[in-house]
Amino acid sequence: MLKARKFFALLICTLVVTGSLFAQEETEKGEISFGADLMSRYVWRGTQFSTGPVIQPGVEYSNGGFAIGAWGSYAQNGSDGAEADLYASYTFADDLFTATVTDYFFPTDGIAVNNSYFDYKKASTGHIMEATLAFNGSDGFPISILAAMNFWGADQDANGDQQNSLYIELGYGFTYKDVAIDLFAGFTPIDADEDKGESGFYGDTAGFVNMGFTASKEIAITEKFSLPVSASVIANPMAENLFLVFGVSF
Repeated sequence: MLKARKFFALLICTLVVTGSLFAQEETEKGEISFGADLMSRYVWRGTQFSTGPVIQPGVEYSNGGFAIGAWGSYAQNGSDGAEADLYASYTFADDLFTATVTDYFFPTDGIAVNNSYFDYKKASTGHIMEATLAFNGSDGFPISILAAMNFWGADQDANGDQQNSLYIELGYGFTYKDVAIDLFAGFTPIDADEDKGESGFYGDTAGFVNMGFTASKEIAITEKFSLPVSASVIANPMAENLFLVFGVSF
């Protein structure tokens, strides 16, 4: 099982690197996009990472199917919800699949705090490296499927061994009266070290950790400007939690 997971991570990394090589051969120069979301709180895959409003900025360079970018989340109360990520992705097979490698990092806010961002030692690093492969859905099969695995970093058991926690999510989107509705259901399989009493990254046992929907639409402010807004209802059955999140994009 562990060898299969390592092969999965290696496959994703290979696809992303191959995509970057293809992007270098594109005749166009690519484009840079940037923006920010203002969210009432930060909930990711069924886990709450902030108890108050957050600003989530992002910048991305894309060329063909290849994209590389940075994304962050910063709580307005300055005490929780900080995150700074780097990622690279490659979309292929007529936009059906997307492979992504993400470097997650959760800094501690505060002027005097040393977050050791450049510490990549296995025993002390605060980084988590994740590989994902997503099927984006098609006209004939309009269900998206995401498989994500932590393959390196701060996802270790008590013995310092890599847990390689898994997360799988199914999604389905449709439109109702100009409102886009996205349904999702995410779960974590049995962790590799569950028989040793270890807890996985998403929960103590196998089960659903992220279920709900997001409704989004654009509200017209002027004839040439509209404001994207969204509202989400998110349940974590394993943790017995329920979250309601509102967001505005700029």
